[in-house]
Amino acid sequence: MKKIIFFGLFTLFALNVNAQAKGKPQSIISTGASMRKFHEKSELETMQKGQLLELYIERIKVLVNTLPYIALTTKPGVTMQDVGIPESTENSKFLDSQKENTLNFLNATVEFQKRMTPYADKGNLISSILYYESMLRELNQLNEQ
Repeated sequence: MKKIIFFGLFTLFALNVNAQAKGKPQSIISTGASMRKFHEKSELETMQKGQLLELYIERIKVLVNTLPYIALTTKPGVTMQDVGIPESTENSKFLDSQKENTLNFLNATVEFQKRMTPYADKGNLISSILYYESMLRELNQLNEQ
């Protein structure tokens, strides 16, 4: 009997959460697509390659999740409705499809980076991180204009 009650409550809760998620406008850019910190070259030079690799991958993720949308927004959390795109089933499907394609691309890219980038020269890795960070600074300035 306890199992039936528990299962019933669990099902009710799951349906309620799912219904709320469907009614909530989804973000164009994931709220997780943001940088924690920008670095100076001297700071990066003191880090181990493993730490640099994690920073490098983090910046790739932010850029891949942001660049396709800069004509619409560069801010995480902005919805289609916020930029004037009608909240239709078709538009939501396009956004869902784009997010799925981006996730698949990122998964493959991160796997590649984890396997190959440890062989990179530390100086090249630092230069790449600084370059990505400069791009992200530029994107942040687009928000202010």
